[in-house]
Amino acid sequence: MDAEPKAAPSSARAPWSEFARGMTDPAQATGKPEALDDLLVLDCSHANMAGLFASSILAEFGATVIRVEPPGGDVARQFSPDGLRHVDTGLAYLVEGRNKHHVTLSLEHAEGRLLLRRLAARADVLIETARPGQMDAWGLGYRQLSQLNPGLVYVAISTFGQFGPRAASPIPDHDLTNQALSGVPYVTGEPERPEGPQPHAVPTRQGNWAGWYFGGAWAAFASMVALAWRAASGRGQLCDVSPAEGEGRMTDYAVHWYHSHRQTWERAGAFNISIFPYTLIRTKDGYSFIAGFSDPNWTGVTNIMGRPDLRERFPTPRDRTAAEKQPEIHRELEAWSAQLTSQEVLDRVMDYMLNKRGPGTVASARVNHPKDTLEESHWWERGVFQRVEDPHYGTLLLQAPPWKLSRTPPRIKWACRPVGADNGVVYARYLGLPPSELESLRARGVI
Repeated sequence: MDAEPKAAPSSARAPWSEFARGMTDPAQATGKPEALDDLLVLDCSHANMAGLFASSILAEFGATVIRVEPPGGDVARQFSPDGLRHVDTGLAYLVEGRNKHHVTLSLEHAEGRLLLRRLAARADVLIETARPGQMDAWGLGYRQLSQLNPGLVYVAISTFGQFGPRAASPIPDHDLTNQALSGVPYVTGEPERPEGPQPHAVPTRQGNWAGWYFGGAWAAFASMVALAWRAASGRGQLCDVSPAEGEGRMTDYAVHWYHSHRQTWERAGAFNISIFPYTLIRTKDGYSFIAGFSDPNWTGVTNIMGRPDLRERFPTPRDRTAAEKQPEIHRELEAWSAQLTSQEVLDRVMDYMLNKRGPGTVASARVNHPKDTLEESHWWERGVFQRVEDPHYGTLLLQAPPWKLSRTPPRIKWACRPVGADNGVVYARYLGLPPSELESLRARGVI
């Protein structure tokens, strides 16, 4: 096994942050081994960011990922705000095209299906997002491919999963479908108020493609569990992943609460039915988060505000979480915060905490605009963003892998590739196809 990186002789006395940085700084990733560099992954997802994200995670840890697109490219390359393209690719695909070898292959053609079978015979993981049963109908499902390759981990991603009354639904896997079915949008957004309908008091989708990204993260996790078991058993398996179920797993106690007490978690907006204050408050220049819900922590909040009278008006957790009391508390918080900038709110909270000016633990954070996030020096120091120089796309700024590992760190090795950029290399290396045969396949629309 590789030895732990050797630290400086004084490391035993160094501050923890210096020691941790010396072990896990992403800037030191080059030259360290990659945990998954012996894996071959086929990403056959189509128009689906869940599949793309799953293969991105595996690729960041060193897996060789062959991204299989139809001739002309995957429609996911068109996902972009206002139809904006960089060179010839949408912004979403630029983010998730990282570290992958891009080939084209038409599964509508019998020859294309035969080529995929030959690739799958050598692969460790296959990821697909077709409608349940479609790959099986093509002879490319788990039961056929596992006969060729018993060790194959086959990851099928679909909104309703691969079985059940709705599995055959014609509804394709969309992020918003997954979000809606998870139940999360029902509890997201501003609540309705007694004074009448409000235009924004409706269930609200999460701002990003949370359904797809949850699905992709769980798919990557499932594949790693399957690979770990394969290491002991020698056998692969089918991984049936529903992004809707994946996001539904994140609904806290909502389902259990309804099941056990027939109580429904309604939209709460800035409020919280379990703990309060635990909320966003308006400031002079934006919004801040503030939390101090237990008795000592609420004491800390009121001390920072200079409002001991609020402790007397709302002395217990039950007082503070009562539906009719939370709007009152929130108005008082915003009457205070509206006179301050988000940074001033944070400064006052940190002063109270660091200088131990009273009891309780109070949490606060500024709600960042994307511009604030990019300008945050802390994230740059930790390598959260990475500039990648690409011969086709130029300089790209990408989110770097969020994991920091001392021995086998993930990394971005290259950015997205153009459609079919790796046809020659991949088909020659894995299937032994010469350029003349590739040209013939291309002329017939197979690749």
